[in-house]
Amino acid sequence: MPALFIPLIRIPILSILSKHSPMDKLAEIMAHKRHEIATRERPVSDRELARFGEAKRPGLSFAQALDQPGRLGVIAEIKRRSPSAGEIKDIASAAEQARRYTNAGTDCISVLTDEKYFGGSLRDLWDVVEFQVTTGRHVPCLRKDFMVHPLQIAEAAEAGARAILIIVRALDDDTIARLRDGATLAGLDALFEIHDERDLERALKHGAKLVGVNNRDLSTFKTNLGLSEKLIPQIPEGVLAISESGIFTAEDAARVREAGARAILVGEALMRAEDPEKLLQELREA
Repeated sequence: MPALFIPLIRIPILSILSKHSPMDKLAEIMAHKRHEIATRERPVSDRELARFGEAKRPGLSFAQALDQPGRLGVIAEIKRRSPSAGEIKDIASAAEQARRYTNAGTDCISVLTDEKYFGGSLRDLWDVVEFQVTTGRHVPCLRKDFMVHPLQIAEAAEAGARAILIIVRALDDDTIARLRDGATLAGLDALFEIHDERDLERALKHGAKLVGVNNRDLSTFKTNLGLSEKLIPQIPEGVLAISESGIFTAEDAARVREAGARAILVGEALMRAEDPEKLLQELREA
């Protein structure tokens, strides 16, 4: 079978990002991620990915779990730190945080697996999925990372993730297509993250069915819910629109729902909350 192989060339990504800024934080993170993956890079065949897709998995897919008629779907994120917020919460166990989210009724869980910038690991994803399996809960998980190579898809599928993230702004069209196709082969949903109209146009060109508007400007790391209010009405019916970042209260959730969001991704607010179960319930009911 042909292999999905993406040479880890650094110049094109910087060329793409130069349209936004000479060298912003996202460019720095992506350059590091390509270097990190290069240390363990190998070809990944279609057949290797397809074997994951052929395996029977319990529960709903990531997209199915988020599609909640009459209310917002919620993706609760496990995030120890970030470049913008610094240390958020020092948790000993990702599985314990997943337990709190699951008990509160989250629809999906996002697990940060980037170590350098977000303090996560692939082990966190394994632990969260293992918790779901052993308790019979089966809340679908997103591998939240900076995807550049099909190897990361294979790792996500092997760990039990049900979705991957594709940051449109950070990738050229060939890489997006390879990641999208690889995710499809592996039976994973692809969440296309956008920041502006150009990103949305490119995501739709690639057949995106899940589109997340990141309210955080990854050049400055400031959040603005106005981005969701501007971009979500432009997302076609039939594409599930998600508002990401900058959502801290039920009022914030209601604001993006009014703009047309059908789901939200919330990390920092839930990680910092004294009672994340209570906050999650409030977000669901916004």
